[in-house]
Amino acid sequence: MRTSIATVSLSGALTEKLTAAARAGFDGVEVFENDLLASPLTPEEIRARCADLGLSIDLYQPMRDIEAVPPDEFQRNLRRAEHKFRLMERLGADTVLVCSSVSPHAVDDDALAAFQLRRLAELADGFGIRVAYEALAWGRHVSTYDHAWRIVEAAGHPALGTCLDSFHILARDSDPRALEGIAEIPGEKIFFLQLADAPLMAMDVLQWSRHHRCFPGQGGFDIAGFLRQVIKAGYQGPLSLEVFNDVFRQAEAGPTAVDAQRSLLVLQESVGLTAPPAPVVPTGVAFAELVSPDVEPVSELLAALGFTRTARHRGKPVDLWQQGEARVLLNTGPGARRDGTQLAAVGLESPDPAGAAKRAEALLAPVLPRRRTPEDVPLDAVAAPDGTELFFCATGRPGLPDWTSDFDPAGPAGPTGPTGPTGPADPTDPTEPAPGGIHRIDHLALTQPWHQFDEAALFHRSVLGLGALESVDVADPYGLLRSRAVTNADGSVRIALGVGPAPSADDGDRAQHIALATDDLVTAARRFRAAGGRLLAIPANYYDDLAARYEFADGELETFRALGILYDRDADGAFRHCYTETIGRVFFELVQRDPGHRGYGARNAPVRLAAQHVRRPVR
Repeated sequence: MRTSIATVSLSGALTEKLTAAARAGFDGVEVFENDLLASPLTPEEIRARCADLGLSIDLYQPMRDIEAVPPDEFQRNLRRAEHKFRLMERLGADTVLVCSSVSPHAVDDDALAAFQLRRLAELADGFGIRVAYEALAWGRHVSTYDHAWRIVEAAGHPALGTCLDSFHILARDSDPRALEGIAEIPGEKIFFLQLADAPLMAMDVLQWSRHHRCFPGQGGFDIAGFLRQVIKAGYQGPLSLEVFNDVFRQAEAGPTAVDAQRSLLVLQESVGLTAPPAPVVPTGVAFAELVSPDVEPVSELLAALGFTRTARHRGKPVDLWQQGEARVLLNTGPGARRDGTQLAAVGLESPDPAGAAKRAEALLAPVLPRRRTPEDVPLDAVAAPDGTELFFCATGRPGLPDWTSDFDPAGPAGPTGPTGPTGPADPTDPTEPAPGGIHRIDHLALTQPWHQFDEAALFHRSVLGLGALESVDVADPYGLLRSRAVTNADGSVRIALGVGPAPSADDGDRAQHIALATDDLVTAARRFRAAGGRLLAIPANYYDDLAARYEFADGELETFRALGILYDRDADGAFRHCYTETIGRVFFELVQRDPGHRGYGARNAPVRLAAQHVRRPVR
């Protein structure tokens, strides 16, 4: 189906919004009246700009407080409407949105509303314009779609139809049975469809609508169920996004428009309108790649954690460090940031790397260009919203290119010494972890730009096929953070997406981290400290509270206190974890989770964050 987006959904001047919508692949736009009023372009110039960009103007909106008003007020409304219809002729728009009245002058009289809307439609018809009547969820007397449809039906004019808005309908009643009446509306009388999702919140519906809408798939509404009913009714118009969101209004229009288009692609797939390449769900984490201008501090940290430098890339300054199935690439190339170490890329084990790349491209995440020699293993990567490169790869899988073939075994010269003889690294024969050693990467925590948190959740769900857990709010000493985990079914891939409280400069500097799984955290922590590693110090008050909440074996809590180990428990088991100090923008977490525990220690996050604020990061 054709796709459209309301200009109010994007930031910037009208021309910026139109350009962003066209580049993201939208077929049309809804022109929001305020955007037109603020534009220096004439309606004719806006019409020409849209035509040059390949955009149709599908809707002009909104016209407010028209119906069920006293006669003198209605005459003034008709005068206003005629002026807008002449403007729409110049603009090249043939449908206008009329919202149900919130005017204090409006009366509860459906017959009067139908009569006045018919008069409006007669006027509009003379200009070749259609009127789409929409029930606002906070309308004074008309606030439901079925009520609005009854009035349209009673008016009985061919130029008058209804507009269905998913937010206004689902915010009032999300019961699937309440949507069944949509399918009874003749498809040709549904003049327009507006789509918006929203997080489930208990608040005034007007404020909810004006500030917290989001794109389909980013909130808690059943947008797919709603759309199925609209399609069942026979609707043939565009799928249009109308999203009022404080964050989107401040974010760059281009990426927001791409995120918007991706949401419609996924929505259409979910209801069977399209069939893009199927998701290829990753089955594990092949590697995490750090880039650093200084190899020594990171190498010392990895060595203290028990990692061994096992191989080096044949053509690039990239070392492979390994312990068990946990692999860390250390890149010291010229592209490394001068402000410290950062997590730049993640390798995801994929049963079909080529299929995963096709899925990503179909959902507007094109494969990144990569410098590659003829001998290099083909390895496709896409960029996540935060800029992290995600590689689709295979490790030691028959029939699939093995990324480790680009690495030669490391020689005996020590952690940063020269490579050994030519030949591929053997990922099946790393240094085996001793008791209390690292077995694999438990999860990755990626800090998102403040304006792309919802986009990141949709990206990881739609492009990678991961499932998303509910968002969690975490108290930081300087604000409230949000976190949302995405994971595959068996937990072999876990990514915790986090975002800060505001678009501040410091928000972009928040650290990311790699969580490493061990079967004996106490031994792992002691070994790390014995090797010269420094664990994050946790305040004594935390352990006093821990003693009040849980019972521990003799000496256990004292051990936790001495090592800086944090503890959490739920019905599915216990979660023990501790942290290294930060190097640049990266730190490591050591994790011991009981088999059934699926959490990430959110209860302990405020304590950890406060402790990290005390310690100055090591560059």
